[in-house]
Amino acid sequence: MGIIGQIMSAIFGGGRNVVAETVQVFSENAENGAVRDADAKTAALTQLATEFGHARQGWFNRFIDGLNRLPRPMLALGTIGLFVSAMADPVWFAERMVGVTAVPEPLWWLMGAIVSFYFGARHQVKGQNFQREIAQTENVLTTAASVQPDIDATDNAALADWQAGRG
Repeated sequence: MGIIGQIMSAIFGGGRNVVAETVQVFSENAENGAVRDADAKTAALTQLATEFGHARQGWFNRFIDGLNRLPRPMLALGTIGLFVSAMADPVWFAERMVGVTAVPEPLWWLMGAIVSFYFGARHQVKGQNFQREIAQTENVLTTAASVQPDIDATDNAALADWQAGRG
């Protein structure tokens, strides 16, 4: 047997593949990586299913939800409209503002209370829904964390050494 044959049998002989064993120490085992990726994707899809898997509402609930989304954009666009009207026709705008100054103070307090309660209640409902979604997500993450791939120490020499306490 020549020198090349001796080198090849030293590297690939004896039922071992020194190159493959060395590569597995420095790179991920593709099959185990694919299993971990599949588990991660399954957990993500499960989370999305719980997040968006709520029952469809009736037409009345959807209509009321649509109405509930109107006040903030209307307030923002109305404020911009006030600026535009003040620049376009200052006399007309001044006349309207004189009317606003004639509104009695208790009515302003009432208006402030209504707006505060509306947005406060909306904030409360959104906060409670957010807490519910966090709890559901934590349940899904706990479930996903319990799904761990089987790691065989024989596939990875460094892991086998570490588990044996030699590393």
